[in-house]
Amino acid sequence: MRRAFAVTAIILFGIPLATAAQSKGIRLWNLTTATMTGFQLSPAGQNNWGPNQTLNDKDKELDHDERLKLTGVEPGRYDAKVSYAGERQCVVRGLDITADAVVSVADKDLKECTK
Repeated sequence: MRRAFAVTAIILFGIPLATAAQSKGIRLWNLTTATMTGFQLSPAGQNNWGPNQTLNDKDKELDHDERLKLTGVEPGRYDAKVSYAGERQCVVRGLDITADAVVSVADKDLKECTK
């Protein structure tokens, strides 16, 4: 009986540790009023744009109020290039991205828009 209790205790107390080890990663939350067709990051001030993160979504776009896990992104300070249908592009400057956080972009954040 003691052995069964010890095994059960190890399993039950080990679950929170295993769950904590599985991080959700960095996620983008589209709070703009339009569907994003592109989202690229660059270290702040460098204009060295990385890959289009929206291509990681099942339909290759990020709808309003949809979230997307960003891949290959380390915590830091970034600028973002946001693209929409019809060749409209905007920049968001100085995004602070932390580990396992949700980064949101809203219409008020969009600057330097074309078209």
